[in-house]
Amino acid sequence: MEKRESLSPEQQAELRVKKMSLELDLNANQQAEIKKMVLENAKKREAKKAEWKKNKEAGKTLTKDEKFAMKNQMLDQQIAHKAEMKKILTPEQFAKWEAKKSERKGKMHDRKGSKGKNQKERK
Repeated sequence: MEKRESLSPEQQAELRVKKMSLELDLNANQQAEIKKMVLENAKKREAKKAEWKKNKEAGKTLTKDEKFAMKNQMLDQQIAHKAEMKKILTPEQFAKWEAKKSERKGKMHDRKGSKGKNQKERK
């Protein structure tokens, strides 16, 4: 299977902001603020991916405490992201953003569930 080319953090941020602009009708100031935030998050995500890859190649597994710390940090980042979005968006836009986020989460959950069913059926 061919490995896909991944987008740079800047490209990811640009596309994400444009999608959000279409979904939420963002003004220019909102676009700029969100782009800055999304770009920062994309760069952090790339750094984490590089760290995970390095650990995987070294055969390092995480301890329970390391897993807890990682999950705790991820949730803290999600809370901070939500608070930032609430500051940038109007109440109507924020409600729509939350609804879209829930919709995406539901679709992802459905995909994971269907994969699990297929794997169980094969056994």
